[in-house]
Amino acid sequence: MLVRFVETLDASVPTAFIVTDTSLAASQVLLPEGLSQQGSAQMGTTASDEWTTYQTPQAHHWIIGVGPSAELTAERLRKAVHKLVGRANEAKHASIQIVLVGLFDSPESVGWVRAIADAAVLSNYQFLEYRKDPEKLANALTTVSIHTDVAGAAAAINGAVAIAEATCLARDLVNEPPNVLTAVELAERARVLGQTHGFAVEIFNKKKIEELGMGGLLAVNRGSQTPPTFSILEWKPEDAKNAQPIVLVGKGITFDTGGLSLKPTAGSMDSMKSDMAGSAAVIGAFVAAARNRLPIHLIGLIPSTDNRPGEDAYTPNDVIRHLDGTTVEVLNTDAEGRLILADALSYAKRYSPELVIDLATLTGAAVVAVGTIGIALMSTASDDVKQRFARAGNYTYERVIELPLWAEYREQLKSEIADMKNIGGRYAGAITAGKFLEHFTDYPWVHLDIAGPAFLDSGDSYRGKQGTGVGVRLLSEFLESYTR
Repeated sequence: MLVRFVETLDASVPTAFIVTDTSLAASQVLLPEGLSQQGSAQMGTTASDEWTTYQTPQAHHWIIGVGPSAELTAERLRKAVHKLVGRANEAKHASIQIVLVGLFDSPESVGWVRAIADAAVLSNYQFLEYRKDPEKLANALTTVSIHTDVAGAAAAINGAVAIAEATCLARDLVNEPPNVLTAVELAERARVLGQTHGFAVEIFNKKKIEELGMGGLLAVNRGSQTPPTFSILEWKPEDAKNAQPIVLVGKGITFDTGGLSLKPTAGSMDSMKSDMAGSAAVIGAFVAAARNRLPIHLIGLIPSTDNRPGEDAYTPNDVIRHLDGTTVEVLNTDAEGRLILADALSYAKRYSPELVIDLATLTGAAVVAVGTIGIALMSTASDDVKQRFARAGNYTYERVIELPLWAEYREQLKSEIADMKNIGGRYAGAITAGKFLEHFTDYPWVHLDIAGPAFLDSGDSYRGKQGTGVGVRLLSEFLESYTR
């Protein structure tokens, strides 16, 4: 879908005027000829999510109230735009205009413009790859034009659209069926996207992974018919502001049965094609960074395989040796994500990174703790980094909540026969998983457990249903904070 800035309105195009309680009077000045002034005057003060619909001889129009100016947030605007996109599609409109009236005379104004463009793209997302007649099911809406007098609006809209479209690419990857998106195919998709958008991609095959000694990735792959891959992405513009790279690590389990520790409960395997959502977020973040020419040196690391109970599958009680030499006793083959991430986090040391960020659908415990609306964050990085993530999460509404990495949690990972075991006890499962990963780091590090918001069983506004692409917008906003 085309989302663009326009300086001049077209009276024949359906138009939505977004107003606050204090800007309603100003809207009457900009209403297209023929729109009822009497009707708008009767509207009075606006409440959040209040709509008034007008039909003129030229087109269909709406006035959308988003509440008091003092209470306005980017998220409220996103949800209003989501409903607008839905109404436009219901009415079979191919194009609409959005006019921002009197809202944007504050320091947050550019952010609000970005939120509107962001929501327009995300709300119109569809995954129709495997439908018989996709043309018949496709949304009618193809163009959204945004009119505002905010300085820098055109650039803000273009940047937001790039990030939102990268989020949709991540959604596509998560929504692909596992018989299509194998570890080999995931790596190939990353390679093609790199060629398209201008970042480098190197792919290690199984032989190279064996030569390196990535015992965690190789162990999880033993039950699979498809070889593992380890993909290295790099975006290094000439104007990069960081001397040492920021490394993004994404869990790439393309389907998780639990292995021999087979997932037992009803519904527990149904959405496991989404277990590679961390890798999708990393790929999406690279696409967004390249499209927006972000002046930051980035490395991406994606270990990938599926986890199945095949004839040679790894078993509980196995001991594996990771890239850094650490031995791990496997007590549950369904705690596989941490095993492949351990090798990637060890490999990241080769770059002497400024910061490493991993994203993973790692634990059900994170879902229990935070639900589907939040991300569990654990970190050894500075307070400045954590505050940047908090601000980025609050703006994008991919909010983070920090969990502790207290030393006592390490006790739960002690093994009788190896350096560590791969699961802790009954309690604090998300934290002990994070504590396991921490062992393989010697640099500032952030762990994001995205298990809750990565895949939704029912629609949630502009986040949609099934793959959400969570993490792309959060990472993009966080990384952009380094350039402001």
